[in-house]
Parts: sequence; C-alpha cells; structure tokens
Amino acid sequence: MPKARKTIVSVDDTPFYHCVSRCVRRAFLCGKDSYSGKCYEHRREWVETRLLELTEVFSIDICAYAVMSNHVHIVLRVDVEESIKLTDLQVVERWHRLFKGTLLTHRFVKNESLSKWDKKQLQKVIDNYRNRLSDISWFMRSLNEPIARMANREDNCTGRFWEGRFKSQPLLDESAILACMAYVDLNPIRAIMADTPEASQYTSIRKRVESTLSGKQPKPLLPFIGNEKVNMSKGIAFHLEDYLVLVEETGRSFRDDKLGAIQASKHILQRLNIKNDNWLKLCSDFEQLFSGPVGCIRSLTGYTENVKLKRRQNVANCNIYFEAG
Repeated sequence: MPKARKTIVSVDDTPFYHCVSRCVRRAFLCGKDSYSGKCYEHRREWVETRLLELTEVFSIDICAYAVMSNHVHIVLRVDVEESIKLTDLQVVERWHRLFKGTLLTHRFVKNESLSKWDKKQLQKVIDNYRNRLSDISWFMRSLNEPIARMANREDNCTGRFWEGRFKSQPLLDESAILACMAYVDLNPIRAIMADTPEASQYTSIRKRVESTLSGKQPKPLLPFIGNEKVNMSKGIAFHLEDYLVLVEETGRSFRDDKLGAIQASKHILQRLNIKNDNWLKLCSDFEQLFSGPVGCIRSLTGYTENVKLKRRQNVANCNIYFEAG
C-alpha cells in the first residue's frame, strides 16, 4: 500500500528529491506515436515552460529534469528557509500568480482596511500558502494539472492524463544526488532520443550546456557553486565543468559499451566513493535499483529513524553502490 507523502518527505534529513510523473497507461505525453501517427512533440515545451515558471513562485529549486515521451523526471531541492523569509505580501503575490486566492487575500494586496477578525482569518490563509510554497505535492500538482487540461482539450477528451500519484525518492547525500542527476540528464541518451547531451531537447543538461557556452549558469536551475566552503551560497557543491564532463563521459561509456573507461571525471567518483562500474550502473538503472530513499547506509539509517519506518528500504543496493571504495 502506498505511503502518505508526508511520511516520505523529511526535509530535516534531505531537501533533495527525485520525482517522476507518468501518463496513464504509459500513453504518449510528447513525441510521435508510431501507432496513431500523431505528433505530440510540442507538449514537451509545455511541460518545460511550466516547470521553469514554477521555480519563480515556489520555494523549490530544480537541479535536473528531462521531459520524455510518456513521463517527466525532476530532481528538486526544497528550500523551506526561503519560504519562511518571504513577507506575507510576497507569499500572497506569489500564490496569486497560480491560483485565484480569496476575497481577503485580494483585499490585503490592495491594502484595504481589514477588521481584527479578518486579519486573524487572513493570517491563517497566508500561513497555509507559505507552507504550500515549499510543498512537493503542491509543486507537482501545479505542474501536472494545467498540462493535463491542455492535453485533454487538444485531444477533445476528458479523464485522467497523469497517473494518480507521482513517485518521489529522497536523495540522502551528495553521491545519491549526483548519481540521480546524471541518470535524469542521460535519459534521452539511453532512450535513443538524442546522440549527445547538448542535443537532448527539453532537458536540464541542454540548458546548462547552452549557458556554459556564454560563461553563465541557467537562472531557473540550481547552480553549481564549487567545493564546500564556509558561508557558501545556495547551490550544488561541485564544479559545473566537472559535472558536464562526468555526464559526457558516462554517456560515451553507454554508447561505446566501454565500462570503467571514465578518466576525465575519475577524481569526482573517488570523492563520492563510488567505483566506475557502479557509477555506470547507477546512471543507467537508477529507478530499477531503488524504489525509495537513496544514499549511503548511514544516511539511510538516519532517515529511516527520523520518519519512523520499520525497515530500511534499498539497504542491499545502497550498500553495494554507495559504500564501494
């Protein structure tokens, strides 16, 4: 029986999660359906555009994403601290960008006078909105519902477009985060939808490569900020150049079937304490290997205790792939 989302998400253990939404019956979301001959490629742009727009509203950062033919992968980071720092007005204004709000919230934005009772009720609404701005379920709902309505309107039909629940995996440490990001970024390569990362349309890796060519990092994505240091800014504690090399060399190994041939990024794998062969397995079969929280045994044990799970999920594979020196 599926567990309630609130029992899975534990921001105290990790703010990083891998989310996957699939179409009902694995129907085509995007691309060309060889059976019907219809082309749905334009829908991939719908998803990417909506996804990146949501980063301006929610206190949730995107680390990696890939819009595939019948599913969407997202690696995200929940930023509860940012949502706490937002003023009440900022919270309401952000919420109104996606939803109608209430009569009280609109009066608040217009700076109209409110009674003591109205202010008390308004504060409850704002506190609720603030919590939702750092809630993965509300983020995914805000992504999926508009896409479903647009697709159903285009197909002239009604009913479910997405499966009822999206999948979410806690990524408990740096090794799990980097492995999952590379897995997501290389999805189009493995699916033979693209030959190179920079040719993988509607993916985070393409965005990062395009921005790198102009010496920048893409604003909608959580940036790479180099090695850990005191008072570091928000971001992923690795160098972008190293990550791009890592993804490129891993992708080459898939295509050429040269397991363990990664040389340019070997120093990163040593730092992550992962063997080359294990890294290739992680980047090709991440979802098959893990169905729940992912990380080293120490991280997995701490997460299990904090969310009060009776058993440690994935303990065997976590021990194999994240404990190898």
